[in-house]
Amino acid sequence: MHAGGIAALIAAGAFVLLVLLLAFPLLKLGRTLDEATLAIRKTHEGATPLLAGAQTTVANVNTQLEQMEGITHGVSSITSNAAALTAIVTSTVGTPLIKVAAFSYGVRSSLRKRQDAQAIADARATRRGGRRRGNR
Repeated sequence: MHAGGIAALIAAGAFVLLVLLLAFPLLKLGRTLDEATLAIRKTHEGATPLLAGAQTTVANVNTQLEQMEGITHGVSSITSNAAALTAIVTSTVGTPLIKVAAFSYGVRSSLRKRQDAQAIADARATRRGGRRRGNR
């Protein structure tokens, strides 16, 4: 054997050593990828029932929202009817009541002024009568 053959054997040995050193991390990486694939498969299998349940829940919520929409529409209709009824009652009963109240206030004010004027006139007459008697 000469020097070129020995160098080739050393290079071949180094290459085998390099392949063996790289084989272990590659085998571990292969196992890791297998575990990751298994985890993804289990997650996918577990996600399917969750998504089906979420779909059912969303369908039920949509049904409830449709019912609430009907209720809200009914309440809106009742509210507008109550507002219209209030306006009718106010115009038919409220306006005459206001007029009656204003009229009665005017009558009371007139009577009070008349009574006050009469009381003042009586007081003046009494005063004048008392002075004349005292002066005589």
